[in-house]
Amino acid sequence: MFPFTLEKAGSTEAAIAAAASGARYIAGGTTLVDLMRDEVERPERLIDINRLPLGDIRVEGEDLVIGALARMAEVAADENVKRLQPLIAESLIEGASPQLRNMASMGGNLLQRVRCPYFRMLDAGCNKRTPGSGCAAIEGLNAGHAILGTSDHCVATHPSDVAVALVALDATMRVQGPQGERSFPVEELFRLPGDTPHLEHTLLPGELIVEIRVPSGPYTRSARYLKVRDRASYEFALVSAAAVLAIEDGVIREARIAAGGVGTRPWRLRACEAALGGRKPDRQAFEEAAQLATEGVRPLYHNAFKVVLLPRTIVRALEMAGEVA
Repeated sequence: MFPFTLEKAGSTEAAIAAAASGARYIAGGTTLVDLMRDEVERPERLIDINRLPLGDIRVEGEDLVIGALARMAEVAADENVKRLQPLIAESLIEGASPQLRNMASMGGNLLQRVRCPYFRMLDAGCNKRTPGSGCAAIEGLNAGHAILGTSDHCVATHPSDVAVALVALDATMRVQGPQGERSFPVEELFRLPGDTPHLEHTLLPGELIVEIRVPSGPYTRSARYLKVRDRASYEFALVSAAAVLAIEDGVIREARIAAGGVGTRPWRLRACEAALGGRKPDRQAFEEAAQLATEGVRPLYHNAFKVVLLPRTIVRALEMAGEVA
């Protein structure tokens, strides 16, 4: 372990000022501490933000508002979350072990770094860890890697489950930084790797996630999250799908679908959504729409199975959402 300093922030303004001068935020530490132990990350200064008043969960009008420091377990168990946004609760329960859910914050979950094994192997080429060093996963063992949004520089998947649900639900986030506050869709937080995979998000230096806002509507209760993984206990997704359906008079009026485990960021499947509009919620419609998810995809050697598994997962998630519509 390399030496570092740890300070406790007494206010949001103090935390932002420290981060703007080079410090790193730490809350639950469920990702950063591991990376420090593995010497993948070597921050010299950490700012503990757990004292900041950013952990509430509340309803404002028809919106669910989740503080960035709310723990995953708290959000999953909250009655308003389960009532208004069951997709969020379901994705959180699927997302980690109970111990991690008790510690990990919602903001930290969105910003967690990739679980690609080559990212954590200091003797392997990884453009996320060391820009310009190559991507060992492309020619290596890549069954768990992405088939959507990849580049010649990186094929790692984004690991968050709840991020997939938030993207499907058109959630927004509010951040605060040295230049003031701004809000934007959660989907816009995540960058595609392109030729700069070490730049993973769109936050500006010093910016702190303050809250996540999820709009409610009749469709949000007709939603399901389906995760396919190597084992039923704590494990990252091979493929996952968040499906939201608004059905009126036996016809799909609106569909929202996002996928995890297959993209370099949580992947919104708008072509699939558009194909469902005005259709009856039956298996034929679901299968025809789901096939659009992998149209033109060129997988790697070991992860070609995802081209088949992703449409099947989408179909089943849609069927499950239709059952509660």
